[in-house]
Amino acid sequence: RICPTKEKALHMENLLDVREREIQNWDFFLQLPQTDPSTFDKGTIKGSQLLRPLFEFSGACAGCGETPYVKLVTQLFGDRMLIANATGCSSIYGGNLPTTPYCKRADGRGPAWTNSLFEDCAEIGFGFRLTVERLNQEAIEWLEKVDYVPDNLKNEILTADQSTDEGIEKQRERVARLKELAVKNNDDQMESLADYLVRKSIWLFGGDGWAYDIGYGGLDHILAMGRNVNALVLDTEVYSNTGGQASKATARASTAKFAAAGKPLPKKDLGLMAQSYGYIYVAQIAMGANMNQTVKAIMEAESYDGPSLIICYSPCIAHGIDMTNQIEEQKKAVDSGHWLLYRYDPRRVAKGLNPLQLDSKAPSIPVKEYMYGENRYRVLTRTHPERAEQLAKLAQQDVDRRWNLYKQMSELDYSWAKEKE
Repeated sequence: RICPTKEKALHMENLLDVREREIQNWDFFLQLPQTDPSTFDKGTIKGSQLLRPLFEFSGACAGCGETPYVKLVTQLFGDRMLIANATGCSSIYGGNLPTTPYCKRADGRGPAWTNSLFEDCAEIGFGFRLTVERLNQEAIEWLEKVDYVPDNLKNEILTADQSTDEGIEKQRERVARLKELAVKNNDDQMESLADYLVRKSIWLFGGDGWAYDIGYGGLDHILAMGRNVNALVLDTEVYSNTGGQASKATARASTAKFAAAGKPLPKKDLGLMAQSYGYIYVAQIAMGANMNQTVKAIMEAESYDGPSLIICYSPCIAHGIDMTNQIEEQKKAVDSGHWLLYRYDPRRVAKGLNPLQLDSKAPSIPVKEYMYGENRYRVLTRTHPERAEQLAKLAQQDVDRRWNLYKQMSELDYSWAKEKE
């Protein structure tokens, strides 16, 4: 926060005096070459930030805790993403028409995005997955029929390993050659289907009002179907976009609309409910508390050939905090045990390993120390001090119960499940 320069790093100038100059500077900036992705590992903090974000200038609230997660996901997979976005903050700053913060690479590839209703995000995303799979199958069947494509190119396309970015880019080169052949042979069907031979990444974006409440039935059903969709839940623990109403994600003792006297019941554990299926990848992350774990969880979730659920701690102006300090606030949420960091990866079971990896340490500060740094909790100490004290004790019990439950679960022996070679 302290600028090391002797003079002011920023100073005001008349826009009309500098606009033409800055337009040239901006154009120059956009023409700078991108770093060759083969020279770094994008699955690290440093590597991920060498990739161009395909989400920019969103117009969200200053310091929004949601947008960094969206930006990061587009950096990692934006060139092949199809996004179904639930109505809420993320659909407002994500689709503030006629502008959009989603953009494309120099080659024209970028996220495809849509928003319908609050409650049907998961169903629309599931429709994306079914459509992509069906068109992929049609493309394969058509490719096998045509006689103008050399057998070696057919085999390379049909057996391509697309588990890495390098593999996907090579497949795109093959598909480009296929489309050239289709055009030469007036094969409109092959030309229109060919792009579905390249792997797509399906994402569901939404807040806790969608995932915990209004859209939970759909989300649960779609995750239970076992298909390859990725759900990114931007958890502000309150209905942010509609004015700060309590949701099932709102924690005990927090004040909100419809919970002015402090929410009397604990937060719903969405991640634990998803883990009960046994075949859903589940992660709970907080970028400000552990950036490494955030990148790792998102990379693992997308690579999992099945449903994934990533729950992201997202500070909000509705919390009553100085948003310039949200990184510290996320650390306090994790240090107090209010927010656990973990990854549940079903692939580990076949290796005889516990699928649950607890990435946060035992709580090191009382939950009250975290709570009373935020006005959503602190206000109750002034309006109903006795109730605030009672709820704070219960909130500490919630933390202790949750930590001990997850710790015991993470220590279970899974050696019995190891598959024999």
